[in-house]
Amino acid sequence: MKRIPCMEAVVAVLESEGVDTVFGIPGAAILPLYAALQHSSIRHITVRHEEGGTHAADGWARVTGNVGVCIGTSGPAGTNMITGLYTALADSIPMICITGQAVSSKLHQEAFQAVDIVEIARPVTKWAVQLKEPAQAPWVFREAFRIARSGRPGPVLIDLPIDVQRGTCLYDRDLDAPLPVEEPRPLPGAVRRAVEMLAEARRPLILAGGGVIGADASEELLALAEHLQVPVQVTLMGKGAFPEDHPLFAGMAGIQTQTRWGNAAFLASDLVLSVGARFGDRHTGDLGVYRRGRKFVHVDIEPTQIGRVFEPDLGIVGHARPVLAELLNEARRRTVPAREKWVRKVAELRRTMGRRDDFDDVPIKPPRVFKEINEFFDRDTTFVTAIGLYQIWSGQFQTTYLPRRYLVCGQAGPLGWEVPAAMGVKCAHPERQVVAVVGDYSFQFLMEEVAVAAQYRIPFVIIMINNEYLGLIRQAEIPYGMNYAVDLHYGEGGIDHVKVMEAFGCPARRVELPGDIRDALAWASVEAAHERLPVLVEVMVEREANAAMGPSLEAIKEFEPLPELITADWSD
Repeated sequence: MKRIPCMEAVVAVLESEGVDTVFGIPGAAILPLYAALQHSSIRHITVRHEEGGTHAADGWARVTGNVGVCIGTSGPAGTNMITGLYTALADSIPMICITGQAVSSKLHQEAFQAVDIVEIARPVTKWAVQLKEPAQAPWVFREAFRIARSGRPGPVLIDLPIDVQRGTCLYDRDLDAPLPVEEPRPLPGAVRRAVEMLAEARRPLILAGGGVIGADASEELLALAEHLQVPVQVTLMGKGAFPEDHPLFAGMAGIQTQTRWGNAAFLASDLVLSVGARFGDRHTGDLGVYRRGRKFVHVDIEPTQIGRVFEPDLGIVGHARPVLAELLNEARRRTVPAREKWVRKVAELRRTMGRRDDFDDVPIKPPRVFKEINEFFDRDTTFVTAIGLYQIWSGQFQTTYLPRRYLVCGQAGPLGWEVPAAMGVKCAHPERQVVAVVGDYSFQFLMEEVAVAAQYRIPFVIIMINNEYLGLIRQAEIPYGMNYAVDLHYGEGGIDHVKVMEAFGCPARRVELPGDIRDALAWASVEAAHERLPVLVEVMVEREANAAMGPSLEAIKEFEPLPELITADWSD
């Protein structure tokens, strides 16, 4: 076996694990790794901030299903990655962050940019480790990929002291390969009981969370739902797990990102089969209302998730794909109960409990923006969005049909996530149309990453919902009787984002009339493809528009006129 620089072995591992793009910033303490990287097949994208690098790697991972990689040097490079690590952990995204480190012998002497990043990162990673010996390098990285992918996926941090990076190891890439990742199968008895409960229920629902998408189990979900004729709801992280134009789609329940008819269907259900969902508080709201009158079957790959929020009637541990497949196999051995009446009732709710999005008002009402988005972009478009009122409107109004086409930072909700994440998506799938839906405040958090997309000619469309406010916080302040420290408006109209984009060398256009939105989206799509650049459409919307939300599924406050509800007959 040949002795080689240990960082060359690390790069060989990255290549064999399917990593074709990494995002990072070189620095003195990580240069041995960069020396090996420059002779590899891996594309390196130099970002402008390490947090942006983590979000780009995150976006790359979400859309590929593979492990994203971000690289930085020592000290603040690692601390800048913490938000990205937390985001990936919260949303179960496989990612590896690599940091440089001072010489091992100097770590206790307060050396320049020496910080115990392993201890800092430990709470927001599945594994945080410092490489101690050059001979361990390829094997630590193999284990990092296995851990990132296994069970509930998540991030790993590997810290590389520069003296260790400079070492050598015995390594032959022809004798090495990725470590196997177990896909745990459910216990047969639990599968049988779940199917019995589904058969006994009169108004069952399947709730698909982000775990269905992470497990690439959308086909199995569709097959099970169609065989049993059970309507399917999705969580925010699960958008795209089930096509929203399917007759069995039952909307989205929640206290923020929700559909009116989805909440009504959920409240009418008597059993919920939850697959790969964590029962987040923005989904459940008041647990008394959420649980009342229905049983729950909770399927999750991570055993400790079951019972974490509330105790289900049945817990099943397993990978979503084999669980759904085995539920279908078991269901095929039984007589399927008639579901026509329940399916018709859900369809009636969908027909009668929509929200308006056809407003012609000036200033523009935000739902109108999403109406134009839905009508202009095709089914294969990949959307990226972050946190704020625009995320809530997006969840309520945007339609999604395919997995890994709607990416959202669900639990951590870091502002600024969208632009670098969209960049990562486009690097992974250059052939796809990629659209980032952003807020004006969130855009300003990491807008320097636009320069990265411009430099590397990474084209995508940015649609900004600009109300010149910290909109979600302004709405949250209403019960306090205040409007304090949230107004971003100044001068003629705050920041001129068109000029900001032009300063980066990118096209942009501002829209103030609803009738101009469609033409602006068409212009941006053509311009992005032609110029190979990110292109902004800034839509100026009603400044104090509010999104429908409330404390429980049965107490959502609406702020816009609604179609009248035609009462459905829910008697069995």
